[in-house]
Amino acid sequence: MSRFWNRRVQDLHPYVPGEQPRLADLLKLNTNESPYGPSPKVLQAIRDGASDDLRLYPDPTAADLRETIATRFGTTADRVFVGNGSDEVLAHAFRALFHDDAPVLFSDVTYGFYPVYCGLFDQPFRHIPLNDDFTIDIDSYTGDCGGIAVANPNANTGIALSLEQIETLLKRHPDRTVIIDEAYVDFGAQSAIELTHRHDNLLVVQTLSKSYALAGLRVGFAIGSPELIEGLIRVKDSFNSYPLSRPAQAGAIAAIQDTDWLADITARLVASRDRLVPQLQNLGFQVLPSCANFILVHHPEHKAGAIAAALRERAILVRHLSTPRIQDWLRISIGTDESCTRLTDVLRDILSSRS
Repeated sequence: MSRFWNRRVQDLHPYVPGEQPRLADLLKLNTNESPYGPSPKVLQAIRDGASDDLRLYPDPTAADLRETIATRFGTTADRVFVGNGSDEVLAHAFRALFHDDAPVLFSDVTYGFYPVYCGLFDQPFRHIPLNDDFTIDIDSYTGDCGGIAVANPNANTGIALSLEQIETLLKRHPDRTVIIDEAYVDFGAQSAIELTHRHDNLLVVQTLSKSYALAGLRVGFAIGSPELIEGLIRVKDSFNSYPLSRPAQAGAIAAIQDTDWLADITARLVASRDRLVPQLQNLGFQVLPSCANFILVHHPEHKAGAIAAALRERAILVRHLSTPRIQDWLRISIGTDESCTRLTDVLRDILSSRS
């Protein structure tokens, strides 16, 4: 603690990102990054964007990027907001669109930034427990609230809601913002973007970090009613009017436009995931059904922390989270087929040595 910190900072419990060590021959399966590189068109656009024009500020409205996103998703630019990664977009949404006269609702197992935002902005919140099978219990999202945040597919479980379930939440809370955080939607879930035209309380947030293989570019966006978007813009322009650089905007436009590349790398990753699941089940792991680029696994005979430590000794990183409901589970990002083979070979050796 420092005498210079205010009360809010002293009480914060910051989000802890996945480990990013520098180890030889490291296989990183802990931060849900894509094992494939971004589209070559994206790299060329970023190179072209890194010109003498860098002496000038970027477009604070990111008009061309917002128009590109609108065209891609069948909407209009006044219904699109962009920011420095979906984390920034979500932070602005928590600040702009959630009321603090009642608790914000989200699952007890979900994206770890949600309670951090509430702590930072002095917003009360309430965890809604997942069902025993780790599905979201939408019937528990009742009563007065300041808003609702749902990761779909859910962060750390990979399980997705249907559009019918999402629409139930929207109709149940017509005067509160419902955020659907679709960071992993391209790996097997159905986007709720189409519902934004029927429900003015819905904000859908996506990122280029996962399926577009651009975690290092830091671009996220939201789609919702013009009323919601205006609220986000008011907060952004009270914090940082220029969140996206010229190269970032150029690269994001190229990524959104290259739908063939997106379809190809997501299909390859989903195929690797579908091959990996039965291999882990044959090793005795319980694996939750996943619509994401990761799986959540549990071994009934071995502690998750011990497995994670043994994997790290072999230069393989997976995520061992401290969330109470899943503290004996491991989250494993999906890699290439070669990476998955290396993982299962090492796991087989670890488990056989401990039996």
